[in-house]
Amino acid sequence: MSETKGLNKNATRMLTGFIMGTITMGCIMLGGVALFLLLAIVIFFASKEYVKILEHKGFYPSLKIMLMSEALLAVITFFDRTEYVALALTLCTFAAFMWVLFRGRQPYIANVSTTILGFVYCGYFPLHLQLLRDISSAKYNDGLGFVVMMFTAILLTDIGCYYAGTRFGKHKLAPVVSPNKTIEGSIGGAVCAVIGAVLVGAFISVCFVEVQWYVSVMVGLICTVFAQIGDLCESLIKRDAGVKDSGNSLPGHGGFLDRTDSFVSSAASDVYKRQEQTALCSQFLLCFISASILCFPTIL
Repeated sequence: MSETKGLNKNATRMLTGFIMGTITMGCIMLGGVALFLLLAIVIFFASKEYVKILEHKGFYPSLKIMLMSEALLAVITFFDRTEYVALALTLCTFAAFMWVLFRGRQPYIANVSTTILGFVYCGYFPLHLQLLRDISSAKYNDGLGFVVMMFTAILLTDIGCYYAGTRFGKHKLAPVVSPNKTIEGSIGGAVCAVIGAVLVGAFISVCFVEVQWYVSVMVGLICTVFAQIGDLCESLIKRDAGVKDSGNSLPGHGGFLDRTDSFVSSAASDVYKRQEQTALCSQFLLCFISASILCFPTIL
């Protein structure tokens, strides 16, 4: 009975993964409105899961403020008017404070903080996938190849971390947040990510536009580092709230946050590796540091 149940669970997981992968790759290939709608769906459900997780901890971020903030950031991203991002983040932050001031409940500071972290983590970071896909320049042609490179690096990071950690893992990477992750597994994941990025870069060079090998290596390293950070951040939030999965929206995979944690930070980091816009880079670093500051006390 248990073996049959295990087989059914694996089959459900594989079927869900195949459907998700097909839809995701199709939207990425099409780009534009198709990718925008996919991100909108993911952000909506991820935000709901995030709020539900925080409620287990006794915090009550505003889902309405999060969704309105994410909608504003999504419109700015879709029309590539990134010069308004700083203004939008400022307005969204004030909106979170105003909500607590007039409609909020205790604990006030925690609810404001988790609301701000929510629209940055669940909305602002994932929207960078749209920016990365839409990048176009004389040097890189378009961002499709680099999105594929990013996904390849992240998937190989997961595979490398699992097998290297299983075979060679001895030293814990973050025992408080994720006891099963090891330093050896992390290194193995990084090696696999770099190899995958270099191979994709070589394919792009042969078929489309030349990509220098060191660029592929840098993309692989950036993606694997931020993918693992994103995974640990998601584990931190769930462990601190006392939940195993972020939700059950995806049969066999948990929730949307469980499937997108590695891509959340990687998409943002890769955009700023690609785009030569100092102001945007500063905005990302500010948001990432802010999110890290909000999360870090939980680790301590």
